[in-house]
Amino acid sequence: MAEESDLEKTEEPTARRIEQAREKGQVPHSRELGTFLVLITAASTIWMIGGWFVRRATMIAREAFTIDNELARNPGLLVPHLGAVFGDALFLVAPFIGVLVLAALLPPFFLNAWVFSPQALVPDPKRINPLSGIGRMFSWNSLMELAKAVLKASLVGGVAVLLIWNSREEIFGLLAEPVDLALSHAGRLISFCFLILVSTLALVVVADVPFQIWQYFHKLKMTKDEVRREMKEMMGDPHVKGRIRSLQMEAARRRMMSAVPEANVVVTNPTHFAVALSYKTGMNAPKVVAKGVGTIALKIREIAGQHGVPILEAPPLARALNKHADLDAEIPSALYNAVAEVLAYVYQLAGWRQTGGTYPVPPRNLPVPPELVPEAA
Repeated sequence: MAEESDLEKTEEPTARRIEQAREKGQVPHSRELGTFLVLITAASTIWMIGGWFVRRATMIAREAFTIDNELARNPGLLVPHLGAVFGDALFLVAPFIGVLVLAALLPPFFLNAWVFSPQALVPDPKRINPLSGIGRMFSWNSLMELAKAVLKASLVGGVAVLLIWNSREEIFGLLAEPVDLALSHAGRLISFCFLILVSTLALVVVADVPFQIWQYFHKLKMTKDEVRREMKEMMGDPHVKGRIRSLQMEAARRRMMSAVPEANVVVTNPTHFAVALSYKTGMNAPKVVAKGVGTIALKIREIAGQHGVPILEAPPLARALNKHADLDAEIPSALYNAVAEVLAYVYQLAGWRQTGGTYPVPPRNLPVPPELVPEAA
């Protein structure tokens, strides 16, 4: 049962799965949204500039089909005349074509599906396979498309019948109007009916867009095994990552140990913790060059002893430095006074080694704030 559940596509698609689909040109697509935007744009444009368009088209047609005596006698003027008429006609339809092209480009932006994928241009033999084509004809998706087509036809047809029935008096009244007035009236009536018919498609779009988005993400669903494999690919093999992390820690430990001989002092607890401090002229504050617990602390003590670095047992200070001071970083300001006393002892010890005299007394009861000292392990 567990194996069967792992093979079922029950998991939502990951961001990587969606990105891979986009790279292949697989994005949400609603044909109904594209059709609606083009038609509603066309209907709105006709409604707004229909009168000007008809008047201008009539003038261009009259100019095109009117041939005066000069054009009839001089055929060389005919080509420039036709070119001028063609230019006027092109200027007339340019705004209409421009808004339709813009409307055709808008649907991907509404669905966040604007993408250019060279992979989608590569020929796919499966698309021309007759068996695959027959399978698509009787697929669940084709049945949904058929249901939408029937719905659209019923909806648009029903609204068209209602519009014609409600406008029957105006339609028959056109027969009694003068030609110019009847053409203008008919143009307004057709534009209005076209706008209403296209607006009814908004109901189809409202139902189709969420369905297409749901269907898109449903197709991209993944099995539990696919999710695990993808996470493994993205995050890397845990064994390899562990090995890399181990090598990185070992390299960092070697760098840290190489800094111990240059330290001024090693503060211990006495064996559980060890923190090596360094202070050179020009520094704002002493810096932690090495620190560790357990075997690492013992190794720091060993290296310090081999190179003559002073070792001072100060358990509260050692625990506070190990807890609150980062490696290769300056010590916290709250520990300045305590570390200052330690360094003063180190300088006195260095002077005793050079000139002799009274052996310096190691500092006791260092001023370490209690809130910075973790409980002893």
